[in-house]
Amino acid sequence: MHRSSSNSRGESPVSVIGAGIAGAWQALLFAHAGHAVTLHERSDADMSQSTSHWAGGMLAPWCEAETSEPVITRLGIRSLELWREHFPQTPFNGSLVVAHPRDRSDFERFAKLTTGHRRLDAGGLGEIEPSLDGRFREGLFYADEGHVEPRSVLPELHARIKAAAGTIKFNSEQDPERSDGIVIDCRGIFARDREPGLRGVKGEMIVIETSEVELSRPVRLIHPRWPLYVIPRGQNRFMLGATSIEAEDTGVSVRSALELLGAAYAVHPAFAEARIVEFGSALRPAFADNLPRIAVRNQRIAVNGLYRHGFLLAPALAELTLGYIARGVIDNEVMQCA
Repeated sequence: MHRSSSNSRGESPVSVIGAGIAGAWQALLFAHAGHAVTLHERSDADMSQSTSHWAGGMLAPWCEAETSEPVITRLGIRSLELWREHFPQTPFNGSLVVAHPRDRSDFERFAKLTTGHRRLDAGGLGEIEPSLDGRFREGLFYADEGHVEPRSVLPELHARIKAAAGTIKFNSEQDPERSDGIVIDCRGIFARDREPGLRGVKGEMIVIETSEVELSRPVRLIHPRWPLYVIPRGQNRFMLGATSIEAEDTGVSVRSALELLGAAYAVHPAFAEARIVEFGSALRPAFADNLPRIAVRNQRIAVNGLYRHGFLLAPALAELTLGYIARGVIDNEVMQCA
C-alpha cells in the first residue's frame, strides 16, 4: 500500500449506488466515519432482484484459497474481523470439508492448497456434527470461518446505515456520472455501461427443508464433477449451492438441479425426503481475472468484480475505499487510479 498525494476530502457527502452487500458495507463504514451518506437502490426494499439475495453468505477465506488468488484470502481474513466488530452475533462455527473415499485424491489436494484447518477422524466429525456420524471417514475443520444468512443480514445492514444517520432510497436508479459529490458505484453487473470488461457468472441455488438433518456450520462436499456446499439456514432449512456457470441466462437448469440434489443426497440420505422450498439463480459480476477491483476516477469510485466472494470481501473493500477517501491510502493489488 502507499499514500496518494490527493488531499483528504474530510466529511464530504457520499452517494453509494447499489444496496447489495458491496454497497451496503460502503454506506455503513462511510456513515460511521461521519459522512452524509445516501444509498440508492434501483429495486424495492425486498432486494429480490439483487445478486446478494441469492448468495450463500459463506465467510470462508481459507477454503476459498483452493481456487482463488492470495489477495482473496488476505482481504477475506480482514473482512472476518470487520464482521465480528460490526455484527458480533455472526455465527463463527467454522466450516467442514468432507469427501467420500473414492474422491480421496481431490480431498488431499484441497487440504494441500488450503490452510487454517485441522483434520478430524470419523469420531471427531460425529462429535461436532452428529448428523454426519458414520457418514465420512475424515474431514477438514476450518474453525475460524463463519457464515451469514444474506436475507437477514442485508436488512440489518440497511437498518444500521439508517441508525448512523445515512439515507436509503429504494426505486432510485442513479447515473454515477450525473451524481454530485463523491460517488461509489456498486451496481454489480448493471455497471457494464461503465465497465465493459464485466461479465456475469451464473450461480444457482436450491433451498430445501427437512427436520431429519441438523447442521451447525456449512459443509462442503468434494467431488470431481459437482462440488457442493450445504449451508444451514435455520428453521430446518438448508441452502444447496456451488455452481459457477459461464452463462448469463436466469433460472436453474435441470442438470444443475439434479447435480445439486444428488450431491445433497451424497452428504446425507435423509436429504432425499426433504421438501424443495425454492430454486433461484443470480449473475455474479466478474472481470476476466475473477478478482475485485476498486477503480478511482477523481470523485467517482467503482467497486466491482466481487465474483462469488461478495459477502466475504465487501467489508474489506469498503474499508479500503474509506481509507483512500480519508487518508489517500492505496492498495496496489486492488485499486486502480486514473
